[in-house]
Amino acid sequence: MIFTNNLKETLQVYNLDQTKIDIVFNIQKTDMTFIWNTGDDMKIEVDKNLYTLQKNQIIFLTEFHKIDSLKLESARMVRFNQPFYCIINHDNEVGSKGMLFFGASDIPIVTVDEDLIRDFEVSWEIFCSEMTKTDILQKDMLQSILKRMLILSVRILRQSNKFNKLEKSQSDIIREFNYLVERHFAEHHDVAFYASKLNKSPKTLSNLFSLVSQRAPLHIIHDRIMIHAKRQINYTGLSIKEIAYELGYDNIQTFSRFFKSREGVSPVHYRKKVTESVS
Repeated sequence: MIFTNNLKETLQVYNLDQTKIDIVFNIQKTDMTFIWNTGDDMKIEVDKNLYTLQKNQIIFLTEFHKIDSLKLESARMVRFNQPFYCIINHDNEVGSKGMLFFGASDIPIVTVDEDLIRDFEVSWEIFCSEMTKTDILQKDMLQSILKRMLILSVRILRQSNKFNKLEKSQSDIIREFNYLVERHFAEHHDVAFYASKLNKSPKTLSNLFSLVSQRAPLHIIHDRIMIHAKRQINYTGLSIKEIAYELGYDNIQTFSRFFKSREGVSPVHYRKKVTESVS
């Protein structure tokens, strides 16, 4: 089911099975997607990394994630574009920026416990019902249901990653840091840049992250650089020199040393392994 209008606002709501997964791969610019596994184990490969979702787990993806393969029994997918609902401009309503979407950390996967299943089921039922309506309030209603599902997911994620230990102002700093890294990782590799954007010192940021994660801010920046580097090696024909330059490295040797320190092999050898695995 698809909602769309002459403003190019789009929302898609689908029940999926293995015969309908082609829909998942049809990702357009500014699309954001979440897939709720409702069957047995769902296996989804994103950027050459395999994720296995148990029943009632939800994975959140942006247009920048490359879905390589998907195997499922049954699932529900919601996909919306930025014109329909911009999570950046409406962050005060949902609080998903830097958590569910545009975070520099791992791909978010939310586990819906039994006591919350009914909340999600009700939202889905209303979604499906409203997609058949044609009145002037349809878009407003669909947006409200989308926001409800995102808020429910944010609550679960905050609980699971220890965000509830923090004051709101502290968690907002972490979310904004993640979002800033997502935007600027190719140009700025140092914590000091992001700390200045947040009007904090690098040490304050490190102390704050230590409350909820074992990953320091610098590690998050480096992880994000590596995600992009590997994505470009895996899916493009760009040379290693071009990828290094794209990521803000004027010296290919510096980039190669960084890549090897993180991956264990040089980018040249990494590409060779990828090529050999495909052939």
